[in-house]
Amino acid sequence: MTRDARGLPTRTLLGYADRWSAAPGDRLSFMVSSFGPERYRAELVRLSGDVAAPGHNERVIPNEANRDYPARRQEIHAGSYAEIADSAALQRLQSFTLALFAWPTTPARGRQALTAKWDEAKRAGFLLAIGADGTLTLELGDREGRTATVSSKAKLLAREWYWIAASYDAASGNVTLQQQPLSHYAKADDRASVAAKVQLGALALDNGKPLTFAAAIETASDRRPRAILRYNGKIEAPRLATRALHPEEIEQLRGPDLPARLRPDLIGFWDFSRAISSTRIEDLSDARHQGTARNLPTRAMKGHHWNGHERDWTQAPQHYGAIHFHENDLYDAGWQKDFELSLPKDLPSGIYAMRLTAGEEIERIPFFVRAAVAPDKPRALFLLPTCSYMAYINERQSFDGYLGEQGSGHAAGLGPEDLFLNQHREYGYSFYDTHEDGSGVSISSRLRPTLNVRPGHSTSWVGPAGTGPWQFAADLDILEWLETQGFAYDIATDEDLHREGLSLLSRYPVVLTGSHPEYHSTQMLDALQGYLQRGGRLMYLGANGFYWRIAFHPELSGVIELRRTEDGVRDWQAEPGEYVMSFTGEYGGLWRRIGRPPQMLAGVGFVAQGFDVSSYYRRRPGSFDPRAAFIFEGIGKDETIGDFGRVGGGAAGLELDAVDRLLGSPPHTLVLAASENHSNVYLMVPEEVTSTIPAVSGVDCPSVRAELAFFETPNGGAVFSTGSIAWAGALNHEDGKNNVSRLTGNVLRRFLEPTPF
Repeated sequence: MTRDARGLPTRTLLGYADRWSAAPGDRLSFMVSSFGPERYRAELVRLSGDVAAPGHNERVIPNEANRDYPARRQEIHAGSYAEIADSAALQRLQSFTLALFAWPTTPARGRQALTAKWDEAKRAGFLLAIGADGTLTLELGDREGRTATVSSKAKLLAREWYWIAASYDAASGNVTLQQQPLSHYAKADDRASVAAKVQLGALALDNGKPLTFAAAIETASDRRPRAILRYNGKIEAPRLATRALHPEEIEQLRGPDLPARLRPDLIGFWDFSRAISSTRIEDLSDARHQGTARNLPTRAMKGHHWNGHERDWTQAPQHYGAIHFHENDLYDAGWQKDFELSLPKDLPSGIYAMRLTAGEEIERIPFFVRAAVAPDKPRALFLLPTCSYMAYINERQSFDGYLGEQGSGHAAGLGPEDLFLNQHREYGYSFYDTHEDGSGVSISSRLRPTLNVRPGHSTSWVGPAGTGPWQFAADLDILEWLETQGFAYDIATDEDLHREGLSLLSRYPVVLTGSHPEYHSTQMLDALQGYLQRGGRLMYLGANGFYWRIAFHPELSGVIELRRTEDGVRDWQAEPGEYVMSFTGEYGGLWRRIGRPPQMLAGVGFVAQGFDVSSYYRRRPGSFDPRAAFIFEGIGKDETIGDFGRVGGGAAGLELDAVDRLLGSPPHTLVLAASENHSNVYLMVPEEVTSTIPAVSGVDCPSVRAELAFFETPNGGAVFSTGSIAWAGALNHEDGKNNVSRLTGNVLRRFLEPTPF
């Protein structure tokens, strides 16, 4: 294990691939960055389970890409902004008026650009910004190197809307600043109107910089543009005129329609309520200064005149003309390619990784290989919940969230990934984090190093002292079980399912989920429901599945969006009126609140969670029904099920699902077994509790339980659900010679048989 100068474990070699899902014959690109090693060895490995040390559950696959490579440091340039390409009209600009609505969220955080055509190194051009003292400022720099700064001298309040305008007359040197709050408070002193005179020559607007909103741009050492003076907050309706407008003319810019009288003077009249689902920024002026939103700021945000009458941006886009920018938004890390990998055309489907080694440092970059052709004999499809992996990418809950010692009931087991991510905020956040301004992270991308989507990773807040596998590492336990038990299987990802839908699933008699398939798009859920209606078989080997609705971006790959609405287990909550996703215009939140509870699909749904120790199952009457006889073959009638496992010592733990007829569990669902004796750290989830009451823990609430369930579906299909995330961690106990393994194997063998249920 690599340690830093203080003796703390850290990471010094990091990388990612350009895609997660690939097929035999495809070519993948890998991007790598080093904080120390000068060279590394890359090897293609096939994973057959979780990894504790090199050579355990991984096998090297010969490939021409397996060799030594030089290492280098690659930077991540985080921060979202909108960019308007440089033009002759912008370069000719001397006198001007800038105006916009702003809703700053961290005005005391330091200099933050609102609008800029600015070279920070040369202090050339113009910069309308929040100054270091939290006031509105206009900074100007001419071609002779002279500068001037004018301040409103009134500090902006956080999370309040302002109409902001600045004008400069090159002939007279007159500067005006307007800072008009849209809400008025008796003791607030945040209104300002300032006039000043400066002595400058021609402004250096031929500085080679684009016009930007929410940041200024500099060229980084890797020659890529880097956002500086990054702004946290919303911006709406920016305007740019080619002269210093009179106050009454500036007032005409506040409306959504371009004023006919001012049309000849306007070279920018941007409307952020247009093309919301895209990265485009549209200009309504005759100059047509169209732009691009960089690093995926959050769109479909309430504007300054939103009044609550309409809460769906697709019905009233004019009320959602704001974009929320964040200083650490990140879409694509943008690293240069270090090497490529050509997958052999006969490569079997499975989970693979490029293993990078440099001394004690080991980095494994996973990817998932699908089958080249449809299977010629019955085999299982292991559907990897990669949307859930994306949701949790680089989460920092032990540092920033509630899942520290108090929430998990144990000391956090901080590993090198946790410590690295706490120091390197530029690597982006998960859906379980908040931005620096407290707003929730609603967009997540896999085009960056994903430090917790790694073999051998244990999550700091899962299990005693953070010893439990979670998400990808837990799903590798299912993979190991399939391998050691000799079951034939293929691999597919959530992205594959979203793209191909039912045509993907229909090739297989049975689909196995991962341990935590929490996030689904509409296309994914529709495909799974259609599959079951047509006689497919589903083995739901986890819990808290089919819970949140997400959306994929319509233009960009590898990125999803979530809106956490007013219900569910959530680390943050979207602002009222911002529950509809910008990518697709669909209402977000829980599938349960959209009329599609997980019980309708899998028979069970989320009821409780806890992250200290796990428990076991005891058989229920449903297990003795003749319909379930095949499930319990070889298991005694009084046998305790799953009082073992590497996730908290039991098969029933972390997050628990149960049957609920009122929420859609089919009436013929058999409750086969239920867990018991959970700790007081296990609590009912919010959507199951309609009032604040004390008795909602595993000690005093019988509803805190996982239920093992089975039911048949139309056309000869069936569903088996475990009701527990910890189930996967018990499968390989004592080399798979245990009743959790036996029971799961009984189900899978029967589900692979063509005989209808």
